[in-house]
Amino acid sequence: MATIDRQATTLALAHALSAAERGLAVIPLSRTKLPALRSPHRDDPTAPPCHGECGRFGHGVYDASTDARRIRELFAAAPWATGYGIACGLDPHHLIGIDLDTKSGTDSSAALRELALRHLFTIPETVVVLTPSGGRHLWLSGPPDLVVPNSASRLAPGIDIRGAGGYLVGPGSRTEHGVYDTAPGTAHLAPAACPASLLRLLMPPPRTHPATAATPSQQGQGLVQFVLAAHEGQRNTRLFWAACRAYENGLGPQLTEPLVEAAVHTGLTEREARSTITSASRMTNHHP
Repeated sequence: MATIDRQATTLALAHALSAAERGLAVIPLSRTKLPALRSPHRDDPTAPPCHGECGRFGHGVYDASTDARRIRELFAAAPWATGYGIACGLDPHHLIGIDLDTKSGTDSSAALRELALRHLFTIPETVVVLTPSGGRHLWLSGPPDLVVPNSASRLAPGIDIRGAGGYLVGPGSRTEHGVYDTAPGTAHLAPAACPASLLRLLMPPPRTHPATAATPSQQGQGLVQFVLAAHEGQRNTRLFWAACRAYENGLGPQLTEPLVEAAVHTGLTEREARSTITSASRMTNHHP
């Protein structure tokens, strides 16, 4: 049975409520940094996928809330919680976490600086959370019409990304290894907007196959097929990525309608599709 540290739980709840007041949806975490509440379906291997539709607690980041009453109920159900997680990708901040790890044997901060120089972006002044192991979490804000996926060391060794469906350990949380704390001078800041060049790097690349150089027609068809292959949860992400590639290769105007049709075929509305393509055109400094 989990050990109960009432003082740590009380502090964690206070920090979680404070974060919720800033529009950050939270869940209780255990000392292991995992969600404190276990799935109510864990003993039923035949249970269908559930993201909280059953009405019970224990669905990880899908339990996250900014409602003070619900947060108190979550912590009351998990009196062993000593920390809290902040869900990424949700309104109003659409939080993206840049996790600079120190345990991989690489200098992740140097890797991020190298990426910034190579792709001509600057990390803006933003919230920085210091981890007990010496790492850092940078909080950035993404656009509302873009789904940034989670990734581990894809951007560079030692750099993990916390996006939609992921969470960050909130400052003030106590874990097995120590306490997470906000870096001096950043606690009052709001998550800064993610630089456009960095945002493009965070999006997943399409599956490619060895082939001869593609013609513009083949490139366009490939981008349309890439969007058509999207599953639920990938539709906006794939459409945005394809539209960025289209504009970067001078195919934006001629592919707008085919991409809209493909996106609508996958389940997006025409308005959502056109909004995402417009965002891609702005991101690549083009006009639709």
